[in-house]
Amino acid sequence: MVRTQIQLPDELFARAKKLCAAREISLAELARRGIEYTLSVYSPDADPDWQLPIPRSLGWFGLKDDELKAQAQMTATEAALS
Repeated sequence: MVRTQIQLPDELFARAKKLCAAREISLAELARRGIEYTLSVYSPDADPDWQLPIPRSLGWFGLKDDELKAQAQMTATEAALS
């Protein structure tokens, strides 16, 4: 078995941990099951030219990407003060 590290946004991590607690499984098991499911649906042999879709800009109009990221990472207190 191979050991690896992943980075998750805080909200996704919290939701994953909540599901793990409810199902009484480890986060590693949840990740394995998710990867297995994804590979069963999107077989790597099915289309060798397939690539991840290019992300669409779904942010606020008038904000640049770095400004949008800064807004998204603000705490509720910081947002109330600005």
